[in-house]
Amino acid sequence: MRSIFRGVATLAFTATLTASGPGSAVPSKPDDAAILHVLGRAGFGARPGDLDQVRQLGLDKYIDQQLHPERISDTQMHARLAGLVTLNMSSRALADEYYEPAIKARQEAKKQAAAEPSMTESTPRRTPEQAEAARKARVVVMDLSAQKILRAAYSDRQLEEVMTDFWFNHFNVFAGKGATQQYLTEYERDTIRPHVLGRFRDLLEATAKSPAMLFYLDNWQSADPDVEARREQMRTRFGARFPGRMPPPQQQQANQQRQRRGLNENYGRELMELHTLGVDGGYTQQDVINVARAFTGWTIDRPRQGGGFRFEPRLHDDKEKVVLGHKIKGGGGQSDGEQVLDILAKHPATAKFIATKLARRFVSDDPPPALIDRAAARFRETNGDIREVVRLILTSPEFFAPDAYRAKVKTPFEFVVSSLRATGADVQTADALVQAVRQLGMPLYMCQPPTGYADRADAWINTGALLNRMNFALQLVNGRMRGVQPGAAPLGPQLVGQLSASTAATVAKATDARQVAALTLGSPEFQRR
Repeated sequence: MRSIFRGVATLAFTATLTASGPGSAVPSKPDDAAILHVLGRAGFGARPGDLDQVRQLGLDKYIDQQLHPERISDTQMHARLAGLVTLNMSSRALADEYYEPAIKARQEAKKQAAAEPSMTESTPRRTPEQAEAARKARVVVMDLSAQKILRAAYSDRQLEEVMTDFWFNHFNVFAGKGATQQYLTEYERDTIRPHVLGRFRDLLEATAKSPAMLFYLDNWQSADPDVEARREQMRTRFGARFPGRMPPPQQQQANQQRQRRGLNENYGRELMELHTLGVDGGYTQQDVINVARAFTGWTIDRPRQGGGFRFEPRLHDDKEKVVLGHKIKGGGGQSDGEQVLDILAKHPATAKFIATKLARRFVSDDPPPALIDRAAARFRETNGDIREVVRLILTSPEFFAPDAYRAKVKTPFEFVVSSLRATGADVQTADALVQAVRQLGMPLYMCQPPTGYADRADAWINTGALLNRMNFALQLVNGRMRGVQPGAAPLGPQLVGQLSASTAATVAKATDARQVAALTLGSPEFQRR
């Protein structure tokens, strides 16, 4: 099977290269393979009619158009997303309407379980009202997951959707961690999406101030240990002078937890290791500590009620700090963290780390070092202009080199969406598709580690995974996917690309168009983009 995969990468590269811009290698007369390559990397694959449209527009113009999504009308998406009522709600409204009732329902169920010795806490008997509250809480992530699939499948702003997926994964947060879930909608909509092709520094600060990130990496609780120690001394002194006013045991325990809270290094470490410099970025443990100190006081206003970012000076370590050799003077307050973001965004290691991840997403699992160097240089020259770094990669000779064709394995999400696009399927409700992506090993918004989902082939390709993908293909083309109408357009190499001799021989044995479609979607070639 691996030999089949490698064989696809040797597709003949017959198009003539022309300079449509500085250093550009975009073919002036692209063949189908070149167009499919762009549609599969700058988007989620070809739909019926896409080849002709891109050929008529010109491949260079198509790439430039995708780099400016604001110029592309996307009004048809409004109708497809209309039924997902939570997408435009604020975190505060979601907390009030969806999450607070669920929390109260769980508390009530636990009380009932405690009152009935025959019941265990893990299996409390729920009233219809409690069950409905729990169901509503699940709706928010289901709506968000459905819109992710629908946008990727139907939006004409394909590169914007690719970049939204890329940056969410880069700045990953886990829906299963406490109140993070109620902030997810706002996080993707207002923090990630507006900045996907903008300045990296702006995106970095937006994520640093997002309640979703503050909660997920615990920075909302991070405080200057000296401040917490002084508070505990005052609480002890207060209790000694006024014994009658000592807090109840539960409050004493909460106070002890606050005292233990102190400085939290989680965000400081991940900010450098995963968001900017990379694991080999040259920082030390002392840098991690000082970055964490700089972000003390960056917290959330009433987190359980969906509040936004707030800087709390009383929690902040206002003393002098040194980060990567840069001195941050004492007394800066909130600007301490902002100065850290400036330092990290301008650091050469950040340019190389981001350039490497983008090149890996668009070119290959092990992108050519020369391309990474040029992309990192463009990052530095443009002050972190993501659009220009992506432009350089998408128009590079390395991107259009024969070895880059079919060099990337589709994630489960990419496989499902590209299948919908290739077959022209009509999705009325996406719940079954959300479930399918989960069953294929990639539950949306549920990646627990801050690293996000893997972007290399070895994470997604094995015998079991290929069998599950074939089963999905059979369900899709035979109309057994609830809420999805199979497409009527025939599926062939014009939407998939050149098939190997063995795959073509297998497909030739199909007895009808549905079998052809299923075998093509399940083929080794279609697993790659």
